[in-house]
Amino acid sequence: MTTVSPKKNHDPARVNEISEKLMENPELASLISELSTTADDASELVKGLLQASINAGLQAEMDAHLGYSHSDRKTKAQVEPTHGGNHRNGSYTKTVNSGYGAVEVTVPRDRAGTFTPKMVPKGARRLTELDDMIVSLYAGGMTVRDIQHHLATTLGVDMSPDTISTITDAVLDEVMIWQNRQLDEFYPVIFLDALRVKIRDGHRVVNKACYMAVGVDMDGIKHILGLWIADNEGAAFWASVCADLANRGVQ
Repeated sequence: MTTVSPKKNHDPARVNEISEKLMENPELASLISELSTTADDASELVKGLLQASINAGLQAEMDAHLGYSHSDRKTKAQVEPTHGGNHRNGSYTKTVNSGYGAVEVTVPRDRAGTFTPKMVPKGARRLTELDDMIVSLYAGGMTVRDIQHHLATTLGVDMSPDTISTITDAVLDEVMIWQNRQLDEFYPVIFLDALRVKIRDGHRVVNKACYMAVGVDMDGIKHILGLWIADNEGAAFWASVCADLANRGVQ
């Protein structure tokens, strides 16, 4: 199942800029003041803004796909014949889960069926921010059932244990791909060190040593070559680390 992919890393300065622009609009400022009187109201307001933003973005994507805006009849008459007569062909609604709960969005259609939205890809049922929340809860020590209950009680999102497990397993797959990636042949300097981090161990989160190799390339840029978790540090362990680096291309 694919997920919707909005911007992941929120820039506080950008958020403040958007907030200021919203409040500069008298009608919006009045509406926000009227609707947002409690924490629940604020949450619903954010969901409404999210819904409106996604819907507007989908319409803009369709405009770009067809080559003219919905209200531009003159350009439509000029462009439509060159696109095989392709034009808007209604829309359909779908629900995607977000960090603020379920949001219903309206996805436009085109007659030729060639429109492929990026904001809400076909088959998408979740915003990636919800995936990030699930991974964070899992890393914090919550079980799959705990996460399922948390999402249901706080966001009203009904998600199966299998879906939650699929999300957390996908992260583990990405970690394995990164850990086994090919490296450069030569690093003038390689540092081997360790730091104490919180690690999920079964249903608990405990402090363990995370051993790392950091390579410095010819331009002086540092690269994390690998991370390893081990109960004991010794000659055999570091020999296995060096063998791993050699197997991945380091000479």
